Amino acid sequence: MVVADIQYVSNEEGRTTSVLVPIDLWREVISETETAYLLKSKAMKRRLLDAKEREEGIPFEVVREELRI
Repeated sequence: MVVADIQYVSNEEGRTTSVLVPIDLWREVISETETAYLLKSKAMKRRLLDAKEREEGIPFEVVREELRI
């Protein structure tokens, strides 16, 4: 992704009013924003780090059964 992929929308006076951003870039920005928000909380930061280090998970079928979906 390059900056050239971003498009600026201007009004009749030439003032920029909007920006068109490729969806992949937008998702990356949103993901980073959400992560930064979560990391503000010490408890959530610990949970995220614990989850990142976890090597085992719960099988999808078990989760579905427990949630009854």
